[in-house]
Amino acid sequence: MDFDLASGLKWYLVFLFSTSWHEAAHAWVAHKLGDDTAYHGGQVSLDPTPHIKREPVGMVVAPLLSYFMGGWMIGWASAPYDPEWALRYPRRAGWMALAGPAANLIIVLISAILMRVGFEWGAFQISMHPGFMDVVVAAGGNGGLGSFCATMLSLFFSLNLLLGTFNLLPVPPLDGSNLPFLFLPPEMAGKYRVALRQPAFALIGLLVAWRVFGSIFHPIFEGALKLLYFLSPGR
Repeated sequence: MDFDLASGLKWYLVFLFSTSWHEAAHAWVAHKLGDDTAYHGGQVSLDPTPHIKREPVGMVVAPLLSYFMGGWMIGWASAPYDPEWALRYPRRAGWMALAGPAANLIIVLISAILMRVGFEWGAFQISMHPGFMDVVVAAGGNGGLGSFCATMLSLFFSLNLLLGTFNLLPVPPLDGSNLPFLFLPPEMAGKYRVALRQPAFALIGLLVAWRVFGSIFHPIFEGALKLLYFLSPGR
């Protein structure tokens, strides 16, 4: 892949929207379940501005550096919440945490549906060498709008699959570490919440996630492609 400005801009636009969507989902679910902290902070929004203001390094510096140094984007954002609310209502806090990756997986589903429509209408075809930017390509190799749409849908599909699955890893500080709150009794949930907030556990969790995610994500991505391609015309 050529690391040109046009490709980088496409990546960054998809990253901005997907990350803002992820954090807005956290904030919206928290608002609906009784915590207005993120709502009053402006995080219930697809406008990336409040998310960038809160995490400028994670939303601007890290994704651009990771793209031009490695060819793909990684970054982070966050939505504030009331820790006292989370202690009082651990199950609600669990749903709030899982809303972010669920939002990313919704984008994956929508992207897959639109790509399937493109298959059926003859606008897209299967890529011979699928990657993040070319899950599907414009039919006949045509450029222009068809190529742009194919690239953007491929990026929305791939990047949100990565964001959703990475954040579901059950290690702190990732969202998946909150899954036990849906099942733990209140007393144990409180102790678990205190443990999750320890910086040492967050550091260990990130190291574990970084170590294992590559081997986990590759078969997930391959499986998602097989599912998408299996129903395509001629397959």
